[in-house]
Amino acid sequence: MDLAALRRMAGVRERLGMVRPVAPRPMTRDVPGEEISPGLRYLEYTTAWPEPPVEFDLSFARLATARREHLLHFDTETTGLAGGTGTRAFMIGAADWHGGQLRVRQLYMTSMAAESAMLTAFASWVGTHTVLVSYNGKSYDAPLLATRYRLARMPNPLSGLTHVDLLHPMRRRFRHVWENCKMQTAERKLLRIVREDDLPGSEAPRAWLTYLRGGSSADLARVAAHNLQDVRSLSGLLVEAQGWAAQDAHAASPAGNEK
Repeated sequence: MDLAALRRMAGVRERLGMVRPVAPRPMTRDVPGEEISPGLRYLEYTTAWPEPPVEFDLSFARLATARREHLLHFDTETTGLAGGTGTRAFMIGAADWHGGQLRVRQLYMTSMAAESAMLTAFASWVGTHTVLVSYNGKSYDAPLLATRYRLARMPNPLSGLTHVDLLHPMRRRFRHVWENCKMQTAERKLLRIVREDDLPGSEAPRAWLTYLRGGSSADLARVAAHNLQDVRSLSGLLVEAQGWAAQDAHAASPAGNEK
């Protein structure tokens, strides 16, 4: 995988240890994207990428294989980190391979009333052959969305689908090597990506509620940028990890140990 190309694709540079001054953010109510339903915004990006495999070997995640056009990398931004029926997703980002490029689509609500429209739109991106890819999504994102679909009295489009949660193979491989197995650690170690001016996911609820209460949209735009990088990195991490099982099997074989 061409890591230099990946860094250029992501628009992220490695830090040089310099402290950058933080300029005050102007007050604005402008929000990016196209309004596709009252209170629901849509963003789409396409990015050239070093050629991914046509067939992904998912045995590193104790699964079989998947064709690249069936993969849907997804991540949510939510009103809280604890989960439960009071927590909702206000933003959903998803990346897939489309027309030879990586396509990222994002949905986000600018009003509470847009949740049903967002859930409907996201469901239209999911098919019976979709293979989900996430980072801690089996424990958090997927159950949260299942709850929101149930409360909205809508079928859950994620139910029964194959789900590759990259957190678990990362932990199996690196928990005694890295300081932690958070997603940003994985993207730094494996993809050489260091984020600049990134708004932590823990700040996402505050950014959204500030906007809903009439405050600035500046941090809401930063949440969208954070989510965009999350799903891009998911794609890169899957490309990086998909050959691990074969590499490990070769290393463990007598032939693989020959000098």
